[in-house]
Amino acid sequence: MEIGGESALETASGVTLLFISLLVVLYGSYTLLFKASAPTSARPLTSPDDYAGQLQQYKNVKVLKNDVLLALDQLERMEKKKSTLTRVLSTRFDPQELSYKKFSSVITEVEKLLLLNVRGIVNKLSLFDTTDFSLLANTNKPPQFSEKLVQKKTALYNDFFTSLKGYLGANEEILLKLDQLLLEISELDSTNYKEVEEMPCMQELSALIRQTKLYQ
Repeated sequence: MEIGGESALETASGVTLLFISLLVVLYGSYTLLFKASAPTSARPLTSPDDYAGQLQQYKNVKVLKNDVLLALDQLERMEKKKSTLTRVLSTRFDPQELSYKKFSSVITEVEKLLLLNVRGIVNKLSLFDTTDFSLLANTNKPPQFSEKLVQKKTALYNDFFTSLKGYLGANEEILLKLDQLLLEISELDSTNYKEVEEMPCMQELSALIRQTKLYQ
């Protein structure tokens, strides 16, 4: 395209087209740069697979491997126990019965508690980069660091893993209670919903659910 035409109209049209083309290029470049620099919002964790995906990122970190593998195993066991409990309930109760609904409601809430603990683990892990954990685990005193600094680093390391193991321990207790619930269901002689509420494990799980909701 030539800017200089045989008439003023052709010259003006050429300049206008060139100006518009420049604006399009600048706008396109700005849009691409803005999108590249704009922070992307993380997808919220809602399902066991979401949590498992987050944990997988830390599976190969040496100091975290055992704890992360245990957390992944707990997620898998929760799914299996929920499936088994649902199957057993279906053989003992009609899904429309109040007793069935009470059992199902408690199982659902207990799964939420376990996922809440896993979310706590994921949140703790996300505080550090994967390379930071090797530094935390290295309790050997470097010659250039003071004893006080080494003590603080060691305390941070201990607090972090104490918290991690607290979540894992709470989940193990939940899974154990589900095993106890399964045993109690298999020994249940009646389908009366009042007797369901009085079952020891149902009372323990209900109390655990209420306590957790109280502190949320």
